[in-house]
Amino acid sequence: MFIYRPDKRQEVWRFLFYMVLHAGWFHLGFNLIIQLLVGLPLEMVHGSARIGCVYLAGVLAGSLGTSVFDPEVYLVGASGGVYALLAAHLANVMLNYRNMQYGILRLLAIFLFASCDVGFAIYSRYSVEPASGAPSVSYVAHLTGALAGLTIGLLVLKNFEQKLHEQLLWWVALGVYAACTIFAIVFNLLNTVTVQRLEEESEEVFKQHLFTNFGF
Repeated sequence: MFIYRPDKRQEVWRFLFYMVLHAGWFHLGFNLIIQLLVGLPLEMVHGSARIGCVYLAGVLAGSLGTSVFDPEVYLVGASGGVYALLAAHLANVMLNYRNMQYGILRLLAIFLFASCDVGFAIYSRYSVEPASGAPSVSYVAHLTGALAGLTIGLLVLKNFEQKLHEQLLWWVALGVYAACTIFAIVFNLLNTVTVQRLEEESEEVFKQHLFTNFGF
């Protein structure tokens, strides 16, 4: 009921609730560990409501982005939200660089981890044979989740030393997130060709199209 499926896009809850499903214990445990290591420090500074907003924005962006750029895949996992938390660290540094210790080192560590993870996701998506039984990784959900985390982070995270140029940055972030989200929603409302074709296929063929967001 919760797996994001392109043929069930009219069931709008799937765009969000796919995050509660995972492809296995390792997938679930990995995402939980990253959430604890990355999300808790942000939550201690900025509060649960702000970080929850960033996280859910990343989850929603992950499914919307996948529906546009990789429209024939199934999706499970919370990696869109995890990457939103990672990108929110970048937003936090951009907003509060002068009040942070080791800000550059934090960004380098996050960039190194994210680069390796996205590189593996792209490799597994296009190089691993579906017949091998190995789940594919939705790199699109990773990237769009990160974009949401950066833009929403700039909008909602606390700015302890507000400057005029950061006001402009706030509006730019709002415009980017709003434009991308509106485009994805309109795309899903208008794009019925793929849905109609998928609806004509059997469940066995659907299984061959199954690509889960394994979130390594």
